[in-house]
Amino acid sequence: MLVEESKRLGSMIFWSIAIAVTAIACAALLYAGRGRMVNVSAAETADANSHFRLVLAGIDADLAAGKIGAEEAVGAKGELAREMLRAKAEVVPRAAHEMGQGTLFAGLGLVAALALGLYVFLGSPNLPAQPLAGRADVAAQSISLDTAIARIEAQLAANPNDLRGWTVLAPALLEVGRFSDAADAYGRIIDLSEPTAQLLTDRAEALLLAADGEGSEEAMGLLRTAADMDPAHTQSRLYLGAELTRMGQYEDAARFWQAAIDLAQGDEPWLQAARQGLAVAENDGVDTTAQDQAEMIRGMVGSLSTRLYADGGTVEEWSQLVRSYIVLGDLPNAQIAYDGAVSAYPAAFDRGELDSMALAAGLKLNGAEQ
Repeated sequence: MLVEESKRLGSMIFWSIAIAVTAIACAALLYAGRGRMVNVSAAETADANSHFRLVLAGIDADLAAGKIGAEEAVGAKGELAREMLRAKAEVVPRAAHEMGQGTLFAGLGLVAALALGLYVFLGSPNLPAQPLAGRADVAAQSISLDTAIARIEAQLAANPNDLRGWTVLAPALLEVGRFSDAADAYGRIIDLSEPTAQLLTDRAEALLLAADGEGSEEAMGLLRTAADMDPAHTQSRLYLGAELTRMGQYEDAARFWQAAIDLAQGDEPWLQAARQGLAVAENDGVDTTAQDQAEMIRGMVGSLSTRLYADGGTVEEWSQLVRSYIVLGDLPNAQIAYDGAVSAYPAAFDRGELDSMALAAGLKLNGAEQ
């Protein structure tokens, strides 16, 4: 009862302050907008007064010259005074704004009503004041991922059918390495929504990571279902190709590797790995890519060396030849190529980078002569 009374008193105080502030603002606007005299009519008043002074001076001059008598002068001055009064009564004060007072009052009333009405609809006068650090939007910027996960899990414990909560939780669990919990979370998402190829693959990925390289029959079943469900789903086919290769089922693995490659546009970051996986599967698990690359390098080196020994070349080309032999582990030919470069460029300052590379690899300057 005491709490309710305190809340009621706090609400009354808030609304009293809000109404007072609104009234002060409206009074300020009323003062700024009400009609009041300005200097625009001063020139006209000055002109009228000047005219009347001239007429009065003329009456006095006529009286002094004897053109009119004293009684006539008094009558003329009385008529002049009446004209001055009529002229002043006809002066209309000009307002600072052309807006009528009725329009001004109506506008101020509308502003006050809108301000208070919008706050009643959108505001929360009964909420206590919060320091900046305690506000939700500020706190969310400094919260850790583990703390956020704990809060979401607490909310889901109270409301286990909250699909949005599970959707947020599952990838977060995967991020922090809680793979089994992530798999369960994806399973909950599938139960609460329509299963899709991506959701099935996400759960399979979590299961495979939880298995730590040992494989998962459930994950393989989910991946096959995902691939059958969506003929254009690449990720499920990549996982199937990799897992089937690991299991030694190379024919099926090659089929899924090729299917994924066929779906590529040509610039995907996984494309090179998929081609290498296909090559391994087609060679019954033997990785020939390193051997193929070595053979290709040897062919390029042979062509370059033939040209340099026959026709010569730049110091950069000689450096490339020496470096290639070093990469291939063929130090005898690297020494021969280095000797050829020194013979072609005897000045040491022409071979600064080449000498550093050759000596670091164990080659010797003029090694053929030693």
